[in-house]
Amino acid sequence: MTRHLRIGTRGSRLARVQAGWVQARLSAAVPGLTSELVIIRTTGDRIIDRPLSAVGGKGLFVKEIEEALLAGEVDCAVHSLKDLPAELAPGLVLAAVPEREDPRDVLLTRQGAGLADLPRGAQVGTSSLRRAALVRAVRPDLRVMGLRGNVDTRLRKLSEGVIDALLLAWAGLRRLGIVHPHVEPLPADEFVPAIGQGALALESRCDATAELLGAIEDRPSRHAIEAERAFLLAVGGSCVTPLAAHATVAGQALTLRALIAQPDGARVLRGEREGRADDGVRLGTELAHALLEQGGAEILRALEAGA
Repeated sequence: MTRHLRIGTRGSRLARVQAGWVQARLSAAVPGLTSELVIIRTTGDRIIDRPLSAVGGKGLFVKEIEEALLAGEVDCAVHSLKDLPAELAPGLVLAAVPEREDPRDVLLTRQGAGLADLPRGAQVGTSSLRRAALVRAVRPDLRVMGLRGNVDTRLRKLSEGVIDALLLAWAGLRRLGIVHPHVEPLPADEFVPAIGQGALALESRCDATAELLGAIEDRPSRHAIEAERAFLLAVGGSCVTPLAAHATVAGQALTLRALIAQPDGARVLRGEREGRADDGVRLGTELAHALLEQGGAEILRALEAGA
């Protein structure tokens, strides 16, 4: 039976490329399926002159799309998984997690300098509180500049000399086909990636569409993000909290690394757990509680008090 799917997505070039990739995968996996992209402008897309932490966090990139799902205006949505809040809107499910891209951060420069080689006082651009905190932890002499806008806008500011270096997710560059001449991948065990970074989320209502989307589910990617999101949920951090969690899966084994940091990088609490791949929720929850007991709760209280 032919089925037509309305796929909700943000309108940025990266969002449309990601949604198009999902379209192609679904068409190959589900015979007779047709689909169309429905572009939805979110609050996060409209507000580009202020940091996300000042206007409500990453959930601003999904709110209107979830509303369209609940209203029946689209059948499913494609998100960058790191944009999803810890809890989905009632009535919606994370129907599928396709194969994850490389989750690492990368440093881009004009002349090929690595993070250790940047001169004192060099200006590093990033939109991420997590990346800013980790840069400050290893290079407190650098200046970190808050940077919003799409990938092309940020790359232009680097080429024009507005900043000396730029931190981005490698997954976005790879999906856009951007090959920059001076890219340094940052090790995931030190620069622990954002929760869900590099993964896509296919969200739908609790109906037959959810089962259809499961045709492109990747189980190792699902196990990894379940562990990471369990950590996020248990920590209960807000958009003003530099958090990270990254899980890797090898066969039936899962390794989870996570951290809670002060924004100035002066204090970075790290932890690790290993266990079965299908036991990620427990591992993520346990690691969250361990870091909270080690001082993470104190960091969160101070940040919430100052917000």
